[in-house]
Amino acid sequence: MNNKIKLAVAGAVLSAASVANAGIIIPAGDWTIDINGNVNAFANFTNSDDPAAGVTGGLASGEDPTGEGSQVGINTGLLPAWLGFTGTTRQNNVDVSFTISMQPGVSDNGPTGDGATASSVTNTFLARQAFVTFGDKSWGTVKLGKDLGIFASQAILNDMTLLGVGSGANTSGGALNTTNGGIGTGYIYPAWKGQISYTTPNMNGFSATIGITNPNQGDFGNAYVAATSDTELYQDRFGIEGQAMYEFTGDVSGKVWVGFANYDVNTHPSNVAGAKVAVTSATDDSYTADVYDIGVNLNYGNLGLVGYYYSGDGVGTTFMGTLGVNRKGNSADAVNTRDSDGGYVQATYVIPTGTKLGASWGRSNLDLASGESRSALVDYNERWTVGAYHPLTKHLNLVAEYNNVESRSHSNVEMESDTFSLGAILFF
Repeated sequence: MNNKIKLAVAGAVLSAASVANAGIIIPAGDWTIDINGNVNAFANFTNSDDPAAGVTGGLASGEDPTGEGSQVGINTGLLPAWLGFTGTTRQNNVDVSFTISMQPGVSDNGPTGDGATASSVTNTFLARQAFVTFGDKSWGTVKLGKDLGIFASQAILNDMTLLGVGSGANTSGGALNTTNGGIGTGYIYPAWKGQISYTTPNMNGFSATIGITNPNQGDFGNAYVAATSDTELYQDRFGIEGQAMYEFTGDVSGKVWVGFANYDVNTHPSNVAGAKVAVTSATDDSYTADVYDIGVNLNYGNLGLVGYYYSGDGVGTTFMGTLGVNRKGNSADAVNTRDSDGGYVQATYVIPTGTKLGASWGRSNLDLASGESRSALVDYNERWTVGAYHPLTKHLNLVAEYNNVESRSHSNVEMESDTFSLGAILFF
């Protein structure tokens, strides 16, 4: 099984013995081919008594356009269905590998079930991985291509809702392929990014990764509360992301990690049609989006604990850069950054039947910028999750999950929704 799927499984199941340790292995000359992936589907039942779109950036579900508060769907969870191909070989004393993967969804809300029409939106077929690595255990590994981002990767890989649904059950099967899990309610989405990175060899449990990422990651173009048709946001250098981690074994095993991300963002005026207009000191501005995190995963017998915290400036909430800045006074494009922070705590326990029971609480906060007045902008998104993950077979887990999500704006508007999910996830 390729590295990211193994990490996802190990992080989400938290050492449960119910999943495979490898995919389908095929020797092919100098290469070893690993075909791997997962298929998952959930029946989701969501209820809310609040109008939709009451909080800008809120993740709680609202009533549908007819005012109906109960919604149902059969959807992919936080992980999309996954088919990956990894090839590995060792040549000239160098370990070389490639990974290519594709991620379809199980739900399509269009009337035909297999495509968009003028009145419906199909889900997105994803292609999240295409990268090569080369290296050796004596000097480390270089990665080039598209893969999960470095910053916040451990936050999502240790989130138990990776095997389930989390928030956003009503988004999967529409314009989006998956649900949110704990994204935006405890951590910022690491996303799947073009990158060039270096990871050190394992030095008695310590390792570190540093890399550059493709510019314009995240949703920096949707950074304002107001409409942005007269504003361009762009990046003129690579993003920089890094992480250091220490892993340990013994009666108490686990890992501790710290990470960061740094992006330079420039604002530039344009007219509605997109043509550039004159730049002045009042309208042209730039800012640096910085964020740091720290996390710990501890395991003692059948008990697992996870704690995570992040803090940033200009990075916004949920997705990197979203709602991270606001206009400065009446000028068209100069900006003030918004502070944000959040985290989650999680506890799991494996009972004698092999079922892993878990509870998690997470919250993401977004502050107002300097001089900004109270508005419908989200103040926080908060989530409670209770889940049961039962290994029916070595590869197949049955999942039952309950999620409560609350969103509150800076003008004290509240939205709250409850989702109950039943389904299964198969890894191979």
